[in-house]
Amino acid sequence: MSASKHKSTDPLGVFSPGEQVAAGPALIAGLRRINQPLYLLTQGCDTQVMTGTAGPLQNLDEGQVFNGMALPCALEKLGDASFCRDYAIRYPYVGGSMAKGISSVAMVETLAQAGMLGFFGAAGLLIEEVEAAIDQLESSSAGLTYGFNLIHSPNEPELENALVDLYLRRGIKLVEASAFLALSPALVRYRTHGIYRDSAGYIVTPNRIIAKISREEVAARFFAPPPERFLQKLVAAGELTAEQAQLAAEIPMAQDVTVESDSGGHTDNRPAMALFPTIKAQKNVCQKEYNYAQPLRVGLGGGIATPASAAAAFALGVDYLVTGTINQACIESGTCDEVRKMLAETRQADVTMAPSGDMFEMGVKVQVIKRGTMCSMRAAKLYELYRAHGSIEDLPVNERQKLEKTVFRKNLDQVWEETRSFFAQRDPRQLAKAEKDPKYKMALVFRWYLGQSPVWANRGESDRKLDYQIWCGPAMGAFNEWVKGSVLDAPEQRKIATVAMNILFGAAVLIRANQLKLQGVCLDDETALSTPLEIEQIKEFLS
Repeated sequence: MSASKHKSTDPLGVFSPGEQVAAGPALIAGLRRINQPLYLLTQGCDTQVMTGTAGPLQNLDEGQVFNGMALPCALEKLGDASFCRDYAIRYPYVGGSMAKGISSVAMVETLAQAGMLGFFGAAGLLIEEVEAAIDQLESSSAGLTYGFNLIHSPNEPELENALVDLYLRRGIKLVEASAFLALSPALVRYRTHGIYRDSAGYIVTPNRIIAKISREEVAARFFAPPPERFLQKLVAAGELTAEQAQLAAEIPMAQDVTVESDSGGHTDNRPAMALFPTIKAQKNVCQKEYNYAQPLRVGLGGGIATPASAAAAFALGVDYLVTGTINQACIESGTCDEVRKMLAETRQADVTMAPSGDMFEMGVKVQVIKRGTMCSMRAAKLYELYRAHGSIEDLPVNERQKLEKTVFRKNLDQVWEETRSFFAQRDPRQLAKAEKDPKYKMALVFRWYLGQSPVWANRGESDRKLDYQIWCGPAMGAFNEWVKGSVLDAPEQRKIATVAMNILFGAAVLIRANQLKLQGVCLDDETALSTPLEIEQIKEFLS
């Protein structure tokens, strides 16, 4: 069987779907050379794997059959190339922000140096701590792209304002907006600050937002231009000119929106397979309605922990990936070795929902590890008591004694004094509200535990191990199964750049393997296709 010399419009060769092909070393190596086309040629019972050129198909030997072809799948071309171009990064991979510095300076630095995008976890930190992180990143990562988190704080709007003031003063041009239930004046002020029209007539927005959402109605707010009422308030306050307000009406609040499915921390536990297509369709409608000069994009986070989940995400049409839980298990994260060990032992069923510290009164929950810690149960008890009673004084004596002995390990009056001291510096208005409202005072006291439990975990305070609050989604269990017995199995070997490259590289290999399956080639062992490798090994396949 032969194939004639072809032009660009001619078929590559005579194709005959193959039967089962062993995923042996040659085929695995061929699929891993993701920048080169792969061809399967069989003659009798022998399968030949060829890469690098279309030449083999131009002159097939007698008896040879062309069984399948896998197209090149460069890592840089996964997702939307414009995402990488706009942010001056190489790969469409984002390390999402994790509160209290869990997504640390070291993590952001490493991702930036690897050609990816990382966000520092500013939520829950003092302004001074966030500014110190800015200092470090300005020194170590000059010229590279990175960002900072801005979390919604409905009970502490001044905290949002203070962070925005800091970001504007220090020239932070990119934030990840997370846990927003609605747009806030501070967020709109950040987005529109410094907006102008350049000499070519294009609207330039120096400050950009990547919004993390899990609900359609919230996505709609970020896809839309800034609300007119907020723009007018900014004009009245002298923060914007009337001309700038007009320009702001032509831009989206966020060009990039991350669909957050079943993740660690704040989450609605939404299934990615249902949520992402809905938000993507919503994006298309909004792009058509507003006709933005720069098209909207949609990424996916939550559940991205293996090459298979990444490949599935790209098949859905994501423009970029966002990871979180698995990054906490890496050595660069801002937590302790004990927590990393606990994460390495986590299975998919070892997570649960618990009341959130920052939105406690609203009943908002976060996803955490339940194995090896009692934090979720104790937090649930606190919320139950909060709902049932009007003040600390109304608590039944036996319940108060249990809290003081097992949860707080100190008298609640002492906890209140520590809480008072904290808010006297952070936000004195909270104290004024607590003095007028005993139930709110009780909430602040209970939030002391929810605020300290992740701190104890990050610091590795062993006497508080049962109270560790570790934000984690079921993706951690999937990750642990994937890396079992590999170079990423041991907690001390989990480096964030190695993890990220293996997820992207493995996804590209699986995408190519799936191309062969669509052509009738059945691989009898697909496990080895995405086995984690050292970065140097991956680079050899990319060369």
